[in-house]
Amino acid sequence: MHIAWIGKKSPFCGNVTYGREVTNALLDRGYRVSFIHFAQEETGVEDGWGDCQEVSIPFLYKSQIYTIPSPKSSRVLTDALRQLKPDLVHASLTLSPLDFLLPEICQELNLPLVATFHPAFARKARNFTSSTQHLAYQLYAPSLANYDRTIVFSKLQRDLLIRLGVPKKRLAVIPNGVDADKYSPGLSKLKTDLKAQRIFVYQGRISVEKNVEAMLRAWKQSAIHRHSKLVIVGNGPLAPSLMSTYGEEQGVIWLGFIADEQDRIQILRGSDVFILPSLVEGLSLSLLEAMSCGVACLATDAGADGEVLEKGAGVVLSTQRVAAELRTLFPLFQDHPELTTLLGRKARERVLDRYTLSQNITQLEVLYHQVLQDQRVYYSSSI
Repeated sequence: MHIAWIGKKSPFCGNVTYGREVTNALLDRGYRVSFIHFAQEETGVEDGWGDCQEVSIPFLYKSQIYTIPSPKSSRVLTDALRQLKPDLVHASLTLSPLDFLLPEICQELNLPLVATFHPAFARKARNFTSSTQHLAYQLYAPSLANYDRTIVFSKLQRDLLIRLGVPKKRLAVIPNGVDADKYSPGLSKLKTDLKAQRIFVYQGRISVEKNVEAMLRAWKQSAIHRHSKLVIVGNGPLAPSLMSTYGEEQGVIWLGFIADEQDRIQILRGSDVFILPSLVEGLSLSLLEAMSCGVACLATDAGADGEVLEKGAGVVLSTQRVAAELRTLFPLFQDHPELTTLLGRKARERVLDRYTLSQNITQLEVLYHQVLQDQRVYYSSSI
């Protein structure tokens, strides 16, 4: 089967990781994959990422959050799909105006269309950030109703889109998956390098919706020993101001963005506790990666993250009381290593049970065949 994958290669974000991991896994299973993404120069169909053919679509602006295509991007995409002749198009939606044109383009070319819808969400609209994210769901729902299938990561997302008018039959719940062989417990020199006895880690974007400041405030106010460190991996708009307030004197280590995957794995393997204090989320790949490495995890009930940790796989924080709860939990997890060992083991077990990349790809294969079968039935009944 030939899949035309529309996604992101840069800047680095969860969507980039999702596209890389899924397309590589599809290639390993014998699929042919063409990777279509936004790049400054239109280069047509050429060899690219891994063993994928690659197509570049011109754009005016691109960020981790959204993309503004150039006026000719839809023509470039249509011509590329006509040339590639894939069996199916899978769009890992990039929050771009082009997303709304894809159903029309694919209908014109008689190509079945699958989407993965990534935007973060809150269970309830508690603040401006979560309200803004909910608006994205309202904006996209009418268009998603025209995709053959839309993949979401949790039943919560599915139910939200159903309430907004997307037919249930056009939605599929396939959780994010992580390569549990690659992301696994192992040895690390992190504690030796940082001269630390206990390490807490945050890995992600340093921005308002991630609520990193509440975590840092709780850390500063907690009874933390000087041999315990809070390691921050990532960058973002709030990083400069937070770095000037919270530094090594408070036991906070800023490592910035780390591109090398093996380096990120070594950090997780050397950490005792992973914290995700977000106000809104989808299903965090960073959380799943930490769990798969056997790290005890504390995460808010934003998006589907609370669902991942429920029933003992981790500690679920309230988005409304993050700082207060962390002030209590930081000393507890610092002083009781047996607790982090137990939760780390349960986190790893949860990933192996529900969230492996292999399980994700198997479900995706079933979905592809269902969509193609539906298309055959539709066209045979139309004759």
